[in-house]
Amino acid sequence: MPNKIKFLIALIIFAVIMGTVAIIITQHLNSENSDSTSSDTTDTTDTTTDEQKDMAPDFEMTDKDGNKIKLSDMRGKPVVLNFWASWCGPCKSEMPDFEEAYKEYGDDITFMIVNLTDGKNETVDTAQDFIDSQGYTFPVYFDTDSKGAAAYGVSSIPVTYFIDAEGYLVAYGRGALNSETLKSGIDMLIN
Repeated sequence: MPNKIKFLIALIIFAVIMGTVAIIITQHLNSENSDSTSSDTTDTTDTTTDEQKDMAPDFEMTDKDGNKIKLSDMRGKPVVLNFWASWCGPCKSEMPDFEEAYKEYGDDITFMIVNLTDGKNETVDTAQDFIDSQGYTFPVYFDTDSKGAAAYGVSSIPVTYFIDAEGYLVAYGRGALNSETLKSGIDMLIN
């Protein structure tokens, strides 16, 4: 009998310890998930004050003709910088709003729609074929060496950055932006 009681007590203690560990792990994962977003996150825009402005990280990309372009080459005009891929459903869902915004603001704002081109899941050809098939007219650039993704810490797409004419980050949005959120970001750049 004493061995059975010892065994039951040990089993209960083990169950309590495992339950506590499971709760701690769950809380840790939930806090990590609330700090990061996935490609299904919608409409979260963060703004910064003038004292907190950070220079937008510079990186080099290519255009559809293979010409190298740096983000810093665009200074003098505000920039809407969007990272996307043709296999990303939320990316595709926001493209019509980017097209409309480009048609409306393209003379005043530089739109840099940057494809995360890894050469495996996404190639320049697959990305450009998607853009052409949809009839989009905004300029598309290709991050073929992942320097843009690395510079901005892109861990999920789509993600959009709003950069003022001097090259400072004004706001960003993770997940697919709807037309109102996109317009809010643009308003921060032109007002």
